Amino acid sequence: MTDALLPAPIIVTAVFRHEDQAWFERQRRAYFPPERNVLAAHCTMFHHLAPELGAELKRRLSAATRGQAAPVARVGGLMNLGRGVAYRIESPDLEAIRADLADAFGSMLIPQDRGGWRPHVTIQNKVQPAEAKALLAALSAEFLSRPVKIAGLASWWYRGGPWEALSRHMFA
Repeated sequence: MTDALLPAPIIVTAVFRHEDQAWFERQRRAYFPPERNVLAAHCTMFHHLAPELGAELKRRLSAATRGQAAPVARVGGLMNLGRGVAYRIESPDLEAIRADLADAFGSMLIPQDRGGWRPHVTIQNKVQPAEAKALLAALSAEFLSRPVKIAGLASWWYRGGPWEALSRHMFA
């Protein structure tokens, strides 16, 4: 059996509209160490769901998005990650969707996904704390909140490297 066919943990992310995704990508390219920047900018909703949840997860993601208006969201601030910086995403609607999924899969969630969720898009990570602190200060000085559109939800297989697409579910 090839690695592509082996069961793997599932990651769930919010999908941004093209313009917002492009903005996050520019930020990430500017500040993320290039040798570590192997993923597109993303807002992780779940870090590790069991592979056997794949079919049920797809059903629930479809139900959450099909015919539904996109959640209202905005970049509400910056987050200090210690060794990096992220943009904080504020969206009560997206938080409600995530809470419903967490309730459905509660007994199977890993501790990282069971704890409180802090929606964000990481634009710098794995740098020295002083470098992260300097970027946080520079971005904070010019920060303006901005709306972003959550266009959909996606799931991904995690096989140790770049993620492999599993499913994509778009809002109306």
